[in-house]
Amino acid sequence: MQSALLPPLPDRWFHSFAFADGTRAEGIKPLASLQEEADQIFIAPLAGKRVLDIGAWDGFFSFQAEQRGAADVLATDHFCWSGQGWGDKRGFDHAHARFGSKVRSLDLDVSEHNVEELGQFDMVLLLGVLYHVPDPYRTLEAAAAMSRDHLVVETVTALRHEPVPAMRLFTELELDGDPTNFWAPNILALQEMCRRFGYSRFQVLPEALDNQGWRKWAMPLRRKDRYRRAIFHAWR
Repeated sequence: MQSALLPPLPDRWFHSFAFADGTRAEGIKPLASLQEEADQIFIAPLAGKRVLDIGAWDGFFSFQAEQRGAADVLATDHFCWSGQGWGDKRGFDHAHARFGSKVRSLDLDVSEHNVEELGQFDMVLLLGVLYHVPDPYRTLEAAAAMSRDHLVVETVTALRHEPVPAMRLFTELELDGDPTNFWAPNILALQEMCRRFGYSRFQVLPEALDNQGWRKWAMPLRRKDRYRRAIFHAWR
């Protein structure tokens, strides 16, 4: 039975978790896929680092950053905690209590992040956010401003065969029939935007996702293999 001291359980989870007492939360994203994704996001030591997780939702990657040694982690969200998303903050709060976590949280939209108030972070995560916003350029610019060095973007990509930076605008019937899905960039577009925001070194995982071909990836295949997810790292 759930302890009365714990925050209430969500109606459903997006992230999956395994807690210390052996119980699990089964979300839409399987735990094995999340763990593999985390290994490709946290590719550098986190000891002593400040990490900002924008669009944290249930907080899997915020808690992973803490568990992997980050000194300070701030999780932010608005769309999924109190905005238009189908979820809310109960999953984050429940997992936070179960882990005995010290991760901080703020209900903030991407555009509301302010360096003067929050400071900069060594690592900024923008995971599963970019394709949900009408203006990906300004969203990426806002996230980049919060990063002292390392920015990680996880997103749907498209137009991989185009030899120039490009983005694909979806109709409301495409990409899972979700009207909150707007844009998918190719890797060249991500690189060009990040160059404009002061980044100079890039890595994409899986490595073959370079606008010329790709390997199989842990996330589900999109219809006709037109859209694939990528983890894009940028360093200043």
